[in-house]
Amino acid sequence: MERVICLLIGYIFGLFQTAYFYGKAKGIDIRKYGSGNAGTTNALRVLGTKAGLIVLAGDCLKCIIAVCITRALFSTGHPENIYLLCLYTGAGAVIGHNFPFYMGFKGGKGIAATAGLILSFHPYFIVMGVVLFFGTFLTTHYVSLGSLLVYAGFMIQMVVCGQMGLFGAMPQSQLYEMYAITAFLTVMAYWKHRQNIVRLIHGNERKTYLFKNKKSVEAQTEISGEDK
Repeated sequence: MERVICLLIGYIFGLFQTAYFYGKAKGIDIRKYGSGNAGTTNALRVLGTKAGLIVLAGDCLKCIIAVCITRALFSTGHPENIYLLCLYTGAGAVIGHNFPFYMGFKGGKGIAATAGLILSFHPYFIVMGVVLFFGTFLTTHYVSLGSLLVYAGFMIQMVVCGQMGLFGAMPQSQLYEMYAITAFLTVMAYWKHRQNIVRLIHGNERKTYLFKNKKSVEAQTEISGEDK
């Protein structure tokens, strides 16, 4: 029952589509511009750096708040599996973000929500996530590549830390459950980025720049086969 409750908590918070509501406040439906994706990267490209940062913060915070609620509700009564319950909450938030029922199940790709999960899950996960994403993004300007590497790192680190006993005296069956949830999130992220992966392979993935100059504007306005 606790797992279902945590999944629902996450899903409810995940339904708050920051990019969609911010776009509506600016008089547009973000899904009809750029890549058509209701997420941070598309908000950055369509509405600018400020919008991108606001959307990133909003989508991170909704997952962080949901995980904090889970900790407040279950840390005392279920300390032995609190990490598992937090992971269920984070998974619910990502699913809610990716597939909001009131938007025809057309949301974002879940990366900012996943960032919120990583930030609130365990301090050991933060450094790797930051290094993998920003190290990749700042050197290649490919948001998709950084996002995919973060998920690969998240999956690997989850298994390594679990087997090393980082999550306390948790039964092996529950550790396997955590690995399965993380694997599900990873597969979903790669599936949502399937067209980005094809473009990365062919060398025509669109680059993203936080601060635009003439060169970056030209790069961001090139036709690159972005999924609509």
